Amino acid sequence: MDTRPQVALRPAIPADAEVLAGVYLRSFDAALPQVVRAHSDAEVRGWFRYVVVPELETWVAEEGGARVVGLMVLDGGELAQLYLEPEVRGCGIGDRFVALAKELRPRGLQLWTFQVNGPARRFYERHGFVAAEFTDGSRNEEREPDVRYVWAP
Repeated sequence: MDTRPQVALRPAIPADAEVLAGVYLRSFDAALPQVVRAHSDAEVRGWFRYVVVPELETWVAEEGGARVVGLMVLDGGELAQLYLEPEVRGCGIGDRFVALAKELRPRGLQLWTFQVNGPARRFYERHGFVAAEFTDGSRNEEREPDVRYVWAP
């Protein structure tokens, strides 16, 4: 019997902004406790409200038609954000988001993740992304060494 949550992927609407910011904050803090966030909770919530949801292609993972458990943001050819509630990691939702991103961007994708985020790096590599560039972090707000991944069909 499949015990994974029943999750639908759908485009975000303005009313999702607050809950998506919460998913982002909980996921970031759980996955990257050693990385100091560059912005306060209030700034992140404003960013979701005024930039992410209204200006970028934002997708929601909704469990049981009610509870938002994940988000994905595409910005042109970049998979800019993919965050899940910590308790639903490993349930296949991230796999579905990546499949959707590849379907929506069939010519290829790129993304950035922090070098210290081993689970994310393994996840993207498992989905065919290849490390293309390593940096010292001087170009990101957190000043954390990162890596750019590329997927080409």
